[in-house]
Amino acid sequence: MVADQMRRMTNSFCLRGALICALTAGCTSEAPVRIGTTSTVQQSGALGMLDSLKDSAPARFVVVIGPSGQIVRSAAEGNLDVVLVHAPALEQRWLTGHWTRRCAFGASRYAIVGPKTDPAHAARATSAAEALRRIASSGAMFVSRGDSSGTHEKERALWKVAGLNPEPGDTYFETGGDQASTLRLADEWGAYALADLPTLVRQRRLDLAVLFDRDSMLVNPYTIYVLRADSAGPGRRDALAEWLMTAWRRRVLALRLPDSTPAFSSDLAGCESSSGP
Repeated sequence: MVADQMRRMTNSFCLRGALICALTAGCTSEAPVRIGTTSTVQQSGALGMLDSLKDSAPARFVVVIGPSGQIVRSAAEGNLDVVLVHAPALEQRWLTGHWTRRCAFGASRYAIVGPKTDPAHAARATSAAEALRRIASSGAMFVSRGDSSGTHEKERALWKVAGLNPEPGDTYFETGGDQASTLRLADEWGAYALADLPTLVRQRRLDLAVLFDRDSMLVNPYTIYVLRADSAGPGRRDALAEWLMTAWRRRVLALRLPDSTPAFSSDLAGCESSSGP
């Protein structure tokens, strides 16, 4: 319990520290545009592509990384200018009334992963919810992020559909950490977990097997929001968001999984504007 609290405090301090760096970076006459995004974007390789393109960006920017829950709350408080997140319920809760433009960026996929021996027979399930019920009824260990990230929110939604509400204990453990560290722990313990596929394939020396990914509920949609925060000025915010949706998005959509399928699929929903309150 104490260890979990310490991990959550560390995550919070890391985000606040990153925000301070973003606010003070460069200390030039023109503040950088503050982009908030998630550790999954970083660990999937998508953020590395953004870094490689930064010299062509229309405005100077800094990137703040944290769980989606912390990112959307910081955005609602006016601490970020543009965000890319993947937690629709949290976005609706925290960002309504705070954005001027939002765009469907694309979507990755989740999978239920676990030991190759699959003692819970999750691979035989016909839905993600059934896979979770099999894991729970078997008494097998499930490792959760437990950090209000987009991945954690998706996991909670799946448990709800399964009609279950697991609590930390002998067979359910919350790491309070990011996707990579959570997957490493699941691998070490021979446990099950929910994994973002582009992030999973970049983790080396893991024996976790993809056991179930055949469910529309396992789609992981990413959305870009342009916020009403005024530190960067609307012109630079909008120009940078447009560049993210073109130059960066093209690179991200070109990423492939080991089976040559796209790591991120294109979402044709486009963009919408809001005059807001």
